[in-house]
Amino acid sequence: MQTQPQISFDDLPVDDAVREAALEHVARLEQAYERITGCHVVIAQPHRHHREGRLYSVRVDLVVPGTEIVVNRNHPADHAHEDVYVALRDSFDAARRRLEDHVRH
Repeated sequence: MQTQPQISFDDLPVDDAVREAALEHVARLEQAYERITGCHVVIAQPHRHHREGRLYSVRVDLVVPGTEIVVNRNHPADHAHEDVYVALRDSFDAARRRLEDHVRH
């Protein structure tokens, strides 16, 4: 990757373990496609319900030659996303699928 991946936390305290998990996911994407030139990941909790669990959303922006791939996983009904690591996994799985589609074209 030409630039360092950026991991941002929106309205959340910075968590080094979550940051490392996100960087591991980025590294796996780089192994799948080494022409990624940039990556920005935003981890947020847009819906903070006091009586229900906190749901995380993860946005992954990948810059590859010729285009930008954006994955924004924000499913308020998916309570599996109460776990930030599950939200990261699902977002990066979707990013990998989109990246594979881009490579096929």
